[in-house]
Amino acid sequence: MSAGGTRWHVVQTHPHAEQRAETHLQRQGFVTYLPRYLKRRRHARRVETVAAPLFPRYLFVAIDLAAQRWRSIRSTVGVSYLVCNGNDPAALPDAVIAQLRDREESGLVRLPARPPFRPGESVRILDGAFASCLGLYDGMRDGERVTVLLDLLGRKVRLVLDVDSVAAA
Repeated sequence: MSAGGTRWHVVQTHPHAEQRAETHLQRQGFVTYLPRYLKRRRHARRVETVAAPLFPRYLFVAIDLAAQRWRSIRSTVGVSYLVCNGNDPAALPDAVIAQLRDREESGLVRLPARPPFRPGESVRILDGAFASCLGLYDGMRDGERVTVLLDLLGRKVRLVLDVDSVAAA
């Protein structure tokens, strides 16, 4: 960003108030960046995909410390505090924001699809008929489902489950 001394800084927001803080900062004339990603959310037996903040409770704001009245950020609606080193706001390298923006597709940051476990690791099944059973992670079927080996009646049985249905044991 570094146009004439403008640097990126980090603002911590109140819980679930990232959008509110961003709106109020923009009304004051600050340039903000709130990176979002697609998050799968389960509620009442429904699974939906929603845009969620990549860094919950944090957003980035571009400030020219010499030209802007940056102290007003501290009292902005939705803002908890401005991350500082001593009395001055801590600046971020421009490359951090540039790398985040490079990974964006249609306004959302693309996250790498990596399996959450390594083959052979012990996992616990969280819901369904086999809830609280322990098994071994076998691999990924697609980006959403995992295979787990369960020891039932002396045999290894392969189950295909939702990624959200298993956790590290």
